[in-house]
Amino acid sequence: MHDDLGGESADHGIFGPGSVTWRVMGEPVLIIGGIRALLLQGLHPRSMWGTAQNSELMDPSAAWARLSRTVEFVRVRTYGTEAEVERVGRRVRKLHSKLTGLDMRTGETFAVDDPENLLWVHLGEVDSYLDVARRAGVPLTDADADAFVDEQRRSAAVVGLDPADVPGTVAEMKEYYEEMRRRIWACREARDGMRRMFNPAVPRRMLPLKLAAPGIGTLVVSTLPRWARRMYGLPGLPTSDLAATLTLKGLYRTSQVVPERYRYSPDARRARSLTRQHEADLATWSIAS
Repeated sequence: MHDDLGGESADHGIFGPGSVTWRVMGEPVLIIGGIRALLLQGLHPRSMWGTAQNSELMDPSAAWARLSRTVEFVRVRTYGTEAEVERVGRRVRKLHSKLTGLDMRTGETFAVDDPENLLWVHLGEVDSYLDVARRAGVPLTDADADAFVDEQRRSAAVVGLDPADVPGTVAEMKEYYEEMRRRIWACREARDGMRRMFNPAVPRRMLPLKLAAPGIGTLVVSTLPRWARRMYGLPGLPTSDLAATLTLKGLYRTSQVVPERYRYSPDARRARSLTRQHEADLATWSIAS
């Protein structure tokens, strides 16, 4: 495969052209999925306590910087070279290995990088990106959805999970959530985090985002599974699901009108270009054979 940076042996990281991940992750509507993931992840008490007790999450003046670092991690993991992905993964694994949390129910100390915590956070992200993409109308077959979940096991390995222990299909992920629902709830820190989403502390230059936060927050909450909304003390109505889906479809269709050079980030534009070249190469190979 050829690309604009170095021919057939170019390093496209852990995904690359032909992956469903590259087809999905660049869409602007996936921003909603990223915020949804934070709310879903917050429903595992130990994951939430471990985060709140060891990060700037609860400090409004520093929360934006932390979110920016998380966004950068996702960017590198999705589009970076294998060396770049390994570098950020090693840094995250080293950081997590030093952290512990206090279980507010039992008083027990637990490791932040406990596999259960890592898996919950991982799947909260995968489920959120996939759910928002499918409901928005990003073209994905059932096979594509399974492939996305399977590809994301590579992401799980970046943070220290064994891919063999991570659900690799939509059905396996659904079974995981059915099991976990009996063991999770919205702790005080999770509820506080959701409330702050509607009135976030942002840099002055991003004041418009603060003004848009209530509308964005309402949409994000509406995209959560009904059981998750109920855990947060909110209605889990089918009408909310329908309204959220229609809004996501509208956002996605509107974004498609915007020229690619404005619609996508530089990394996403490059990924789309390489993907088109990959598809053209496959078509040429198919004709030749």
